[in-house]
Amino acid sequence: MTAPVTAAASALDVSGLSVAYGKVEALHKATVRVGAGSIVTVIGPNGAGKSTMLNAIMGLLPASGGIAYAGEDIGGLETEGRVARGLVLVPEKRELFAEMTVADNLVLGAFPRHRRREKGIDADLGAVYTRFPRLRERRAQLAGTLSGGERQMLALGRALMAKPKVLMLDEPSLGLAPLIVRDIFRIIAALRKTGVAILLVEQNARAALQVADYGYVLETGEVVLEGPAAELAANPRVMETYLGLAKRGA
Repeated sequence: MTAPVTAAASALDVSGLSVAYGKVEALHKATVRVGAGSIVTVIGPNGAGKSTMLNAIMGLLPASGGIAYAGEDIGGLETEGRVARGLVLVPEKRELFAEMTVADNLVLGAFPRHRRREKGIDADLGAVYTRFPRLRERRAQLAGTLSGGERQMLALGRALMAKPKVLMLDEPSLGLAPLIVRDIFRIIAALRKTGVAILLVEQNARAALQVADYGYVLETGEVVLEGPAAELAANPRVMETYLGLAKRGA
């Protein structure tokens, strides 16, 4: 059996994370670890607190608990500081600049790197176009005119321009046709080879568990199950609730 990722090997180590909206607790003492170069998924029903977790990790929501990135406590950092260290979120709504071209959206993804006068940005843009040939074809097109799948590719490409060490994806398959979903998950799986660690939040449990190394099940704000992705996919409760498969036999 594969053991949970240890803190020493963690790219991202979240412990006892809680978030409340007024008196309502949306996330309760959630603990999630993402190993360097691994894909970890958090699955669960709509409203379970999955997006809340990502937004809290990103510093977009006030939260209690511990958030360590590459062994460093980042709980006190503003969102911009977390991004500068290599923690990047692709939000559920993608939040592209609709009136700007594909190319300009991608370049904006590297804006913090431009400010630090980093080298290699043009080469990274070329690498994004190689990974997403459709974006190269559409580079002069306004982002707002792209299809759903193309917008998701652009959101991923823009995030990669920030050179993330940990990439957090919030419902990347949302609203996409099945064929496009398969393409997106192939891309996510391929990103593992670049060394980036991925925290993937998904309602499409089947696709998420196929691509992930390790997984967590979040229900009503609490982690109720965790384990290697293959073991979770074979868990009778997960099979029945999230994969639509009834347990066979008596």
